[in-house]
Amino acid sequence: MTDVQMPAASSPGDHAPHAQLARRKTHGVHTTLRELDSFNGRLALAITNGVGTMWCAYAFTALALISLPAAIAAGTGPLVSWIAQTFLQLVLLSIIMVGQKVGAAASDKQALQTFKDAEALLEISDNVHRLIKLNNAMTEEIKASLAAERPA
Repeated sequence: MTDVQMPAASSPGDHAPHAQLARRKTHGVHTTLRELDSFNGRLALAITNGVGTMWCAYAFTALALISLPAAIAAGTGPLVSWIAQTFLQLVLLSIIMVGQKVGAAASDKQALQTFKDAEALLEISDNVHRLIKLNNAMTEEIKASLAAERPA
């Protein structure tokens, strides 16, 4: 039996990685910060980062409480208005924004992990594809070698 030569992995026609592998590497993962491609987006994020803090919620609470005594003195209607229009809108706005920021950060982490997992799976798939081609080529060489050794 003759020695079987393994085909060179870099020979033409063997295996070309899928183009998506290169595209993913150059583009990267989509995160919240990558979506800020306009002045309006950057300004909105800056305002959100400023107003969407618990410290801002505390400051808004203090500001809202300044007018509470007047609302209480004015009666039920103005007090309900104060709660709905002043306190809830002013204070809860910041608290909701904090929650949104936490959710976006968690979503970005999940997107990054999913991207890394997909990258690993694509690399594994690409390696399996390359190994299948190599296996097929070696099998053909073995068959050819055995056919050449058989008496005619």
